[in-house]
Amino acid sequence: MSLVAVVNFGTGNLRSVQKAIEHVADKGVRVIVTEKSTDLAQADRVVFPGQGAIGTCINAMQSHGLQEVLNDLLQSRPFLGICLGLQAMYESSEEDGGVRCMGVLKGAVEHINVSGNGGGFKDPVTGIRLKVPHMGWNNVTQTKPHPMWRKIKQGQRFYFVHSYCAHAKDPAQEYGITEYGFPFTAAGGMENYFGVQFHPEKSQNAGLQLMKNFITWDGSA
Repeated sequence: MSLVAVVNFGTGNLRSVQKAIEHVADKGVRVIVTEKSTDLAQADRVVFPGQGAIGTCINAMQSHGLQEVLNDLLQSRPFLGICLGLQAMYESSEEDGGVRCMGVLKGAVEHINVSGNGGGFKDPVTGIRLKVPHMGWNNVTQTKPHPMWRKIKQGQRFYFVHSYCAHAKDPAQEYGITEYGFPFTAAGGMENYFGVQFHPEKSQNAGLQLMKNFITWDGSA
C-alpha cells in the first residue's frame, strides 16, 4: 500500500485535493490529510496544498513542529506543492508584511498588483484592466520538459486563484510560466519537488492528469 499525505495547516478545505488524488489513484494508494509529523514521515508522497496566507502557513508549520520533517521529505520523497505550496518554497514573500519562506527555490513572491492600485492594474500591452486577485482560467507555457507534464499539452489552461506570484531567479528551477499583465512562475521545482501556482484539483481533466502524473512520478526530473 502506497501512502500519499496531504499536509493540513488548518486553513481551507483540503477534501477537494484528497478526492482528486483518490480519483486518479489505483486501489493500492491511500490518501490522508494530516498535520502529524509521524504520518508525514511514513508517507511515500507528500502534497503541500495551497489555501490561506503565507504568514499563517509558516506559523502553523512551526507550531506543529513540521518544518524539520518537511525539509527532510523535500529531499527524499516525491513532493507536490499547490499554489501557496509553491510560494512557500521560495526565499521570501511580500505577503503579511514580508515573510521569510523555506528557501528551497531561489526567488521571491510579490504582489501581482505592480501598480500599487488596490483594485487591479492595466495590461501594459493591451491596456485592459486586470483584476486582483487573478482568478480563473489561464494558459501555462511549459518552459522545460518534466515527467509531471506527461500527457499535458503545451499552453494548457489551468485554474488560478491568487494575489501573489513567484518570480524564479534560477531558470533551471522554472518549468512553466503564465502571463497576467506580465510573466510569472506557474511551475517550479528541483530534484524531487514540483510545485504549481494553479489549482490542479479545480482544473478538470488537465488537473487530474497532473495529479495522476504525481502518483506515478519517481521524483526525478
